Amino acid sequence: MALGIDTGGTYTDGILLEYDTRRVLASRKSLTTKRDLSIGVEKVIKGIPIKDPSAIKLVSISTTLATNAIAEGKSKRVALFLIGYDPELIAAFSMEGRFATPRYHYFDGGHDLYGREKEPPDMSAILAKVNEIKDEVDALAVSSYFSPLNPEHENRIREAISGECDLPIVLGHHLSTKLGSVERATTAALNASLLVVLEEFVKAVRQGMQRRGIDAPLMVVRGDGTLMSEAFASQTPVETIHSGPAASAIGGRFLSALDDALVVDIGGTTTDIALIEKGQVAIDEQGATVNGYKTAVKAARLFTMALGGDSHITLSRGGGIVLGPERVVPLAQLALEYPEIEERFKGVSGQPSPTVSVDWLEYWFLLREPNERSQFKTEKEKALVDILREGPKPLPEILERLKVWHVAQLGAGHLVRQEIIGKAGLTPTDLLHVDGRFAPWNAGVSASALASFCRLHGLDEPDLCRQVWARMTESIVLAIITFLSGKKLPPPRLEDEDMGRWFFNNSLDRAHPHLETQFRLRRPIIGIGAPAGIFLKDVADGLQTDLILPQHFEVANAVGAVAGTVMSSEEVLVYPRMSREGLEITGYYAQNSEERHVFEALRDALDHARAVGRERAVDAAVRSGADNPQVHIEEQIDGLDTYRIRVKAMGSPRLTREDLTRDKSIDISLIRVSQKFP
Repeated sequence: MALGIDTGGTYTDGILLEYDTRRVLASRKSLTTKRDLSIGVEKVIKGIPIKDPSAIKLVSISTTLATNAIAEGKSKRVALFLIGYDPELIAAFSMEGRFATPRYHYFDGGHDLYGREKEPPDMSAILAKVNEIKDEVDALAVSSYFSPLNPEHENRIREAISGECDLPIVLGHHLSTKLGSVERATTAALNASLLVVLEEFVKAVRQGMQRRGIDAPLMVVRGDGTLMSEAFASQTPVETIHSGPAASAIGGRFLSALDDALVVDIGGTTTDIALIEKGQVAIDEQGATVNGYKTAVKAARLFTMALGGDSHITLSRGGGIVLGPERVVPLAQLALEYPEIEERFKGVSGQPSPTVSVDWLEYWFLLREPNERSQFKTEKEKALVDILREGPKPLPEILERLKVWHVAQLGAGHLVRQEIIGKAGLTPTDLLHVDGRFAPWNAGVSASALASFCRLHGLDEPDLCRQVWARMTESIVLAIITFLSGKKLPPPRLEDEDMGRWFFNNSLDRAHPHLETQFRLRRPIIGIGAPAGIFLKDVADGLQTDLILPQHFEVANAVGAVAGTVMSSEEVLVYPRMSREGLEITGYYAQNSEERHVFEALRDALDHARAVGRERAVDAAVRSGADNPQVHIEEQIDGLDTYRIRVKAMGSPRLTREDLTRDKSIDISLIRVSQKFP
């Protein structure tokens, strides 16, 4: 059996899979504890009925930890050493903000386009800076100019720094063989910032497994949907960017058995869209972007929007419905944990409108106690936490007790981001409690909140609900069209609509008496997530396609965590060795992530690249947990007289912790992008 776990923004899901038959035997959902994801994971492990823990041969997790840590500024402190980079060039194109850390430092060194040393690295300056900042950071990242062609400087610098301190050190060429220097530096910095974060999470998952008596390999889902061992994940946590949405896509394909479909995963916090083509998740070869940082990490091609069952319902100044982008706790859920607020809602719903504002429907509450006094930036923050220790409080009461007029004066955003303070408000989930389609919590509070919201705004309850569902449908349809077409719809103008906006609106409401317009999606939608059956039917109808809800679609993301294959890749670059004058080719280099060899003939260099690439990829796949990995080699011309050999070794997860000792026959498939390839 295999245990799959996915940590989403709202729920942590778990499934027990019979591996040979691919049957889901049990599932479990638990609210995600974002302040400490391991708590939610342990609840799921504890809640799944496991009669014989020894029958569990594999545990695999997909996690939003890396993405959330970057997006919410919770990653660790990193110093980035840029070797041979041109600070004037970086400043001229305003690229300083792309390094994912404010602590970046320039040093002499680096190589040129042919792997030749530009100048020696300034070791004395590097070591002096290390000793200056080693107590101020949690990890170091080193990126040298053209290090994929010659990593000598990065390797020498790591060896020198290791003699001065014991901080983790990440090298750029280990993470990317692409020549994009800024993306490689960004990836190295992000990876360094996540090392401690993911290590602590994996350790916590292991502890949860041990408490249940589970002794099995632990795998982690990459952002492209493939699996890697916990050891590899601990070394390259940046590869888990988009891990959760990728697992959803894999799970949707696995459960539906469809090779071509659009996967829409709608949860409490976000809606994620991915494409399945020929049985594979479409991959963004250019590198994933998270929180505005462009990386060199390959990940599933996704479209993520801040819309879900827990999106905060508010009104714009013009009186239109606004959903999100802020995610809040549904009032029904808050009332389940704090029953005393039910009486307060009854009081609000009976108040005449001049004395009560809609702000009385927004509650703040204490999620956890601050660990240190240093977490308070102001005395007002400390006073706010003291008030919330009494229990959840409506926003107007908080403002009055702190003697401020507006929520912005509280300056509490930093406490919210650190999951010390939580917010609750009216959400689509509350509306589902009112109409009875989903009502696990306190439906009475949801009904009181909806009645108060409509009365205070002069709205009709059924009409408000229709507007919310229509807005969700419109937003998801627009996101799908934007994702697939790569085109953005112009925002509506007050004076008139352009043709694109009119076409879109008329396709959804079919209001024109003479003209019918429609978008038609050529493939079905696979719905993922608990509310998919409720929210996606109108989306599929609006796009003239079928909605597929496979069995266990509510926990398909956890299924995807164990349904993926283990993959390891190795790239070897073959490029010319130039004469000192740079006018004549005197041989060829074959450069992998660790070493470089020189050959007189191009064919010998390519043969070596294929052999060493295959050997390293297979070895890494086996060490990462693959059973009988199959090898796929892709060869392409990467510029004038330069060749890129990309080797992938893929296999099903090994379901025992013992190392394989028997020899395996390995199938090799070869793709050459150019017919003129030597």
